[in-house]
Amino acid sequence: MEYLKNLIRDVPHFPKEGIVFKDITPLLQDAKGLRDSIEGITNHFRTKKIDIVVGAEARGFILAPAVAFSIGAGFVPIRKPGKLPYEKASMTYSLEYGTDTLEIHKDGIKKGQHVLMVDDLLATGGTMNACCKLVESLGGNIVGCAFLIELGFLNGKDLLGKYDLFSLIKY
Repeated sequence: MEYLKNLIRDVPHFPKEGIVFKDITPLLQDAKGLRDSIEGITNHFRTKKIDIVVGAEARGFILAPAVAFSIGAGFVPIRKPGKLPYEKASMTYSLEYGTDTLEIHKDGIKKGQHVLMVDDLLATGGTMNACCKLVESLGGNIVGCAFLIELGFLNGKDLLGKYDLFSLIKY
């Protein structure tokens, strides 16, 4: 994992003062890094029954379809408001600095489907928790939550403790 960690760039004070942003674009540019990341996530969940992989906007869109392809599952996006054209379910949740809302097509998940949730980063867990609630509200069964990066010091696992959590890189 040191190889992958070395491909992640720290950007101080982005998106606001005091935050150190974990920029994954150098990792995505590196063919081996990208392949190892997708295979690392996929291998953890390969023995589980997975029908759909859900990716959260925006960087989850990069990883989730590749994981879905590798597993042999479909892909469903969860987006910010106003981006999906069909009937939607939505979830508003709290952030450290306000609220946000996420949406999914109502027909994106069928009752009883086994769903793997994928995003690039686990921080406080709020976004993934909202994504999981959306999927469960449509009848999906969460098989697990996968992340490229986990910022362990923010304790996001605490909010998502009932799920099988897997993080490829931990800080």
